[in-house]
Amino acid sequence: MTGRHAEEEPAEHRRFAHYLEALEVVAEGDEADLVAAVLRDQDATMADSAVGRHLDRRAAGLLSDPRFTAWAQTLSEVIADRDFLARRLHEWTLLRAIALGKPWAAEELTSASDWFQRTATTLIVTSPEALRLLAERGRTRRVRHAATRQLRHRGQPN
Repeated sequence: MTGRHAEEEPAEHRRFAHYLEALEVVAEGDEADLVAAVLRDQDATMADSAVGRHLDRRAAGLLSDPRFTAWAQTLSEVIADRDFLARRLHEWTLLRAIALGKPWAAEELTSASDWFQRTATTLIVTSPEALRLLAERGRTRRVRHAATRQLRHRGQPN
């Protein structure tokens, strides 16, 4: 926001918007330092939210890119003490494994967060095996239904 309304906006909202803008354009070599700086903000919830959005955007963009692994390793060190962010990055790594046809464990999929399970059912590259597992043992009815619908759409038996 600009003008008079920007001054009325709470400081943490302005910082949040600033962080999102900075994270959007940060050079790869500077990303870890910027993420670390954001996480030092006095408002830990706001900082985690900004970094979480960044993780989601970057991970989705790098999902099939060979650079994903190095990126995830670098950021995992920066966010290691933030449980939510560490779990989200782990779940993006699991999504990548499924998308690329790499090994994954059924218990990882069934114990993953609701966010992960919903995301897995909407990715075009999700494996039929993962979809079958989510159709049978997904955490919510929404996930089970979405996985079943994806299987039918692809002509796969449940």
